Amino acid sequence: MNSIEIKKLSLNFGEIEVLKELDLSIEKGEFLVLLGASGCGKSTLLNCIAGLLDVTDGQIFINEQNVTWYEPAQRGIGMVFQSYALYPQMTVKGNLSFGLKNAGLPKEEIEKRVKHASEILQIESLLERKPAALSGGQRQRVAIGRALVRDVEVFLFDEPLSNLDAKLRNELRVEIKRLHQKLDNTMIYVTHDQIEAMTLADKIVVLRLGIIEQVGAPMDLYRDPDNKFVAGFIGSPAMNFVNGTAKRGGVDAPGLGLHFDGIISTAHEGKAVSVGARPEHITLDPAGDTHTVEMTESLGGVSFAYLSGPTGERIVVEERGDERTAAGVTVGINIETSRILLFDAETEMRIRS
Repeated sequence: MNSIEIKKLSLNFGEIEVLKELDLSIEKGEFLVLLGASGCGKSTLLNCIAGLLDVTDGQIFINEQNVTWYEPAQRGIGMVFQSYALYPQMTVKGNLSFGLKNAGLPKEEIEKRVKHASEILQIESLLERKPAALSGGQRQRVAIGRALVRDVEVFLFDEPLSNLDAKLRNELRVEIKRLHQKLDNTMIYVTHDQIEAMTLADKIVVLRLGIIEQVGAPMDLYRDPDNKFVAGFIGSPAMNFVNGTAKRGGVDAPGLGLHFDGIISTAHEGKAVSVGARPEHITLDPAGDTHTVEMTESLGGVSFAYLSGPTGERIVVEERGDERTAAGVTVGINIETSRILLFDAETEMRIRS
């Protein structure tokens, strides 16, 4: 059973098309991430699902009920925003219970829900504090708790961790994943951070300019992207791309200083292609002389060497172990041929060999 069904959804602001006939199915209990760069339409889509924006065309179903023109309060959702939006004059307990009091719930039920949410989010000791006395991570927990007490089946998160520092983002990312595993509710999460998307999602929707580029499990998008945009957006550092030409069932890639045999159909003979290889699928050859190491970025157990190739293209290579290649050294490279991805240089669509 699908928890949310979106059919031919479009949204225009005047003559500007923001969302373009989107179709999307979200299964019950699924953690779905809307991923894309700023301006791609991911937050706009979330606001349409929440009822905060009126759609231009199409339909939205929640639990098989057409809610396209329902008010937000009628849709059975809980939403967590990028800003904490807490009432500064209220305690944590007051913030958690305010919406329930307005809804007319009995006092005993309010107490029960606040207690349950505070235990799950480990904020029991903070209930009598006001937001000014809380850290950023604690405030975001309270914001999540305010959605949690509503006891709904669908939670919407609009970049909830973007205002936090790196350490807190990592900690709360784990907490949100645990929360989903514990509650098994449907969750839709908006982010521009592909690491967040890869670690949190059951399924990722990659958006660009109001269009869905690809939908799939994180590792499916990583291993089997449909086009160059998805291939470059998923993975950190991004996939390396160099220009190439299909020749005799192989590909000439001058930017890599290499020729790959037998990886493309002869039907593509003479066609311009883009050769994609991830940093972790390339190794350095100290005996080679095709590339120059411009700089090395060390992250402890892993580092990334930035190389300049024969035709000026820059290549990033992952290094592991204790040894690091020094800047200024000339090296060669080896690439796992089975990991190479090819894309049509004109359409940027994947060429599947």
